[in-house]
Amino acid sequence: MKNLILLVAFLSFTQIGVAQKPSTLDPMTTVEFETTTIDYGEIKKDSDGVRTFKFKNTGEHPLKIYQIYSSCRCDILEQPEKPIAPGETGVIKVKYDTKKIGPIVKTLTVITNIKEKQVALRLKGRVIE
Repeated sequence: MKNLILLVAFLSFTQIGVAQKPSTLDPMTTVEFETTTIDYGEIKKDSDGVRTFKFKNTGEHPLKIYQIYSSCRCDILEQPEKPIAPGETGVIKVKYDTKKIGPIVKTLTVITNIKEKQVALRLKGRVIE
């Protein structure tokens, strides 16, 4: 019974991963971010690290966010679950963990159906005491 539960869980996660992979059948579109870098400046330790990247689908086809990879100790709090129609806007909300003092130099990679396939979003700044 335990093995059956593990098998079902594994297959469920595998299917989720497959559904999020980019498709060569999706038409290409274009996207414009208000900014691709969020500068925290000097932010105090344990401050609110929530920030938002805003973007617009500037192309002729729906914009699909397949996956977002993060090199940082930040959580992706919000990202579009459905395609963004041409002319519509969307947000990617992130939260940087401000518990550690020091520089913020991090990158998020957004995999999507644009010609370049990905967009690099950056977080920078410094957490101070």
